Amino acid sequence: MWLYFARRTNLFDGRPKRVLHVAPERCFEGPLRQRLGAGYLTADLLDPGAMEQMDITNIRHPDESFDVIYCSHVLEHVPDDRQAMRELRRVLKQDGWAVLLVPITAERTIEDPTVTDPRERERAFGQHDHVRRYGPDYADRLREAGFDVLATEVPDLLERRDLIRMGLARSGAPIYHCKRR
Repeated sequence: MWLYFARRTNLFDGRPKRVLHVAPERCFEGPLRQRLGAGYLTADLLDPGAMEQMDITNIRHPDESFDVIYCSHVLEHVPDDRQAMRELRRVLKQDGWAVLLVPITAERTIEDPTVTDPRERERAFGQHDHVRRYGPDYADRLREAGFDVLATEVPDLLERRDLIRMGLARSGAPIYHCKRR
């Protein structure tokens, strides 16, 4: 992701930005905080280490609050992912962008809200706290929420020899770069 941010976005161009990082990965949080400064906000529903407790299906920020949103491997945990997508779009500035990543582990998205037992969720969705498995139709859900979506595969970022050297040759899901329509 750092490579994508550096090569395909304006995240590190030095201009001030309001950045929302949902469920921040510890490996990114410190470096992003250092690079982005006061405009960087971490948010999580349950993690007390996040700067703000946030339910992404009901974000308590005004419309068009953020220049950038980064949300990685969160939506597969959210019962109403479509509402979360609409909320993320709502708080994204008109000229902003979001990277909304999920694991793509099925041919088509599979969900069943009646599956609530953790063991059954693990069997059906691959993890005890997942509520669905996404397929490539994930991009259609993002579009339905009002985003234009550009999917980038990791091999599009580097030459093959560099992918192998960096251990990225067998990367998984595409990077979904979203802008408001």
